[in-house]
Amino acid sequence: MKEILIVPAITAEVELLQQVARQTFLESFADVNTAENMAHYLRENMSLNKLTNEMSDPDSDFYFAMLNNNPLGYMKINYRAAQSELFNSRAVELERIYVLKSHQGQRLGQLMLNRALELAGEVKAPFLWLGVWEHNTKAIGFYEKHGFTAFDKHKFMLGSEEQTDILMRLDLPVRR
Repeated sequence: MKEILIVPAITAEVELLQQVARQTFLESFADVNTAENMAHYLRENMSLNKLTNEMSDPDSDFYFAMLNNNPLGYMKINYRAAQSELFNSRAVELERIYVLKSHQGQRLGQLMLNRALELAGEVKAPFLWLGVWEHNTKAIGFYEKHGFTAFDKHKFMLGSEEQTDILMRLDLPVRR
């Protein structure tokens, strides 16, 4: 098997990011949400303009999971003020981590999580945190298996529907 690489996404790749982001979001949530709410979310949150702005933020980084120059998933990391909630300005948020359905179960999520942990360690973050939809039991189990614990909740708007995300964190070793 070829090596899967976790590589930074650059602004010039925004159209590729949009394609992967839309596909993975639809594959993950279209079956359990209305078509109208999904379309609204994709239009508002995954437009080229919105993604370009996010990619241009110096406190956010995007990464692709690549195999033979093909993206199989992506993640978004937020630092400092780019975090969707500011619990600690030194913490790091793993805002998005998605894998194409055709490649789930192949440890891509693990590889991206490992990279996120490395990035958080490099900036000596006290913890890595994320939000996961309360009904996404598969993802919750994945994060719990890796030591994340729930510590709060926040609202997430998907179109006209208010949903609840469970906020989970993993405390990191103190690095000097």
